[in-house]
Amino acid sequence: MKALKRCSMKIKKPFSNELAPMQLIEIDACTQCGECLKFCPVQEVTGNAAISPPEKIRMFREFIRATEGLKARLFGSEIDDRLLQDFVKAVYECTTCGACGQACTVGIFTQRLWPFLRKEMVRRGLGPIGSQAEMPEAVSSTGNPYKKPSEERFKPWFPENVSVSEKSEIAYYAGCTGAYEAQPMVRGDVIVLNAIGVGFTMLPPEEEVCCGFPLFITGQHDLLEGLVKRLVDAYAGRGVKTLLCSCPCCVNIMARDWPVFYGRELPFRIRHITQFVSDAVKNGKLKIKKELRERLIYHDPCYLSRGVGIIEEPRMVLESISGVKLLEFDRNRANSRCCGAGGAARKVFHENAIAMARLTIDEAVMKKADRLILSCPACYAKVNEAMTEHDKQIRITDIMELIAELIVNDA
Repeated sequence: MKALKRCSMKIKKPFSNELAPMQLIEIDACTQCGECLKFCPVQEVTGNAAISPPEKIRMFREFIRATEGLKARLFGSEIDDRLLQDFVKAVYECTTCGACGQACTVGIFTQRLWPFLRKEMVRRGLGPIGSQAEMPEAVSSTGNPYKKPSEERFKPWFPENVSVSEKSEIAYYAGCTGAYEAQPMVRGDVIVLNAIGVGFTMLPPEEEVCCGFPLFITGQHDLLEGLVKRLVDAYAGRGVKTLLCSCPCCVNIMARDWPVFYGRELPFRIRHITQFVSDAVKNGKLKIKKELRERLIYHDPCYLSRGVGIIEEPRMVLESISGVKLLEFDRNRANSRCCGAGGAARKVFHENAIAMARLTIDEAVMKKADRLILSCPACYAKVNEAMTEHDKQIRITDIMELIAELIVNDA
């Protein structure tokens, strides 16, 4: 273990300012038992205990102790600059998947803790790292973290035969990663919604800006209130009562954090598209007539399963397809393995992300699945990238891309 050293970096503000009382209790509660190391995806591909969940908590606990108390308030504190740098790297190399928290013996909700530790690093000018720091400017200038033109948000993938209502009680939000990085996924979404036969609205491409998750997850919160109010008011103006989205990260921030940044309860409810589609299958509004004799294996996205608890609906949709045999990963549902694309870590730690994605591919192949079914645009983009030049190959399909494929072929 590293000891706290004195150096020239003077620290006057305590490290606990950005944390809720429960998060302070959680940091104090960590017993350093190491149970989470068995489930951390970064540990799985690096084996570097210096960037492990317990070590991050231990270091942050030291920062709090060094900057609080009468002596610290009167004279300030000195913290080893190298220790701060080590912590920043560790907390940003994390995919924020939350698997460590799921396995935590004292119940620390790490999927929520890590982003707020990052926020503290941003407040001190120590984070984020690498290209993550470019996202606020990209979102401000283009409406998305990829700095892609807004006029290209829908045009390349939106089906010609699908119409969008000017106003509707149901709205669909495509999201930045889907629109620019996983287009078969969002194309499948709107084809399926159209097949259900319920009219839906969308914001124009220049108005459907980033949901705020990439900024939230990297601790860069300055733009969030403006983004959220802009989106919420735009949907409310169209009479929306239900907002649908297929991106787990978007759904997570919409459900958990939009009300906070909006300042009150949202005027509509948030639903993941598999919830809406599973209901449509149950009530007969969507019938998948075409048979598919394939072995499918479904990967639970971290922010869908552990994040908002949407687990059975995707399985119900897949099992409604005649002829399908649904397989499971050894780690599934709330215990699923991270595919490597989360927490904006892939923007800086590319090799880690590829290695994690290939572990998912390898297990799907080992279990003799015909297709790997995904339900997250970040997973979709990164796992497809990881397939390149990999010695194991499998067909990758998004869940709504698959349903759309069966509906179109059946028409």
